[in-house]
Amino acid sequence: MARYTGPVCKLCRNKGQKLFLKGERCYSNKCAVEKRPYGSGQHGKARKKLSEYAIHLHEKQKVRHTYLVLEKQFSRYFAEAARKKGVTGTILLQMLESRLDSVLARTGFTQGRKHSRQLIRHKHFTVNGRTVNIPSYRVKPGDEIGVKEKSVSLIKGITEQVSVAAPPAWLTVDQDKLTVKLVSLPEREQLDPNVKEQLIIEYYSK
Repeated sequence: MARYTGPVCKLCRNKGQKLFLKGERCYSNKCAVEKRPYGSGQHGKARKKLSEYAIHLHEKQKVRHTYLVLEKQFSRYFAEAARKKGVTGTILLQMLESRLDSVLARTGFTQGRKHSRQLIRHKHFTVNGRTVNIPSYRVKPGDEIGVKEKSVSLIKGITEQVSVAAPPAWLTVDQDKLTVKLVSLPEREQLDPNVKEQLIIEYYSK
């Protein structure tokens, strides 16, 4: 399946919650979910009774769109999580959260995951001193993300405009030095409580 290129606000409305796909707009009163908290289209306001399969698919698609991951890529993440020891759902979310684009989206250095991907591809960030231009790069505990010297003014300008919540406990962010360190992988209770990963497990178990 190719990458979705349609209106992203439509995805949020159809999933019934903010997926934070449009950066700063998601935090303003211009957010489509705030203005029209119902599904898109002519029959968006109508109540729809979903089948069991549709509920499972809906949750999987919600998480996939949130992290901007393709279908095959998401399937590979799940397969890898299922092979590891531990709780499959938690491991899956930890893998998604430790992607470089996801980590940067939580720091205030970018305007969201989509913006993170763009800046990463343009080689503005380093990991442990090495330039990384792969958004899906898996950041490990102890790794330090930095900003290239030529990109400092650009990122500082973004931080002055972006208003995000305080970084999570598993990240150490230095706004002055523009560095981020992954202290540890997040525990399940530190992750989004709206995600029902058990439904995703059931989807792939069919």
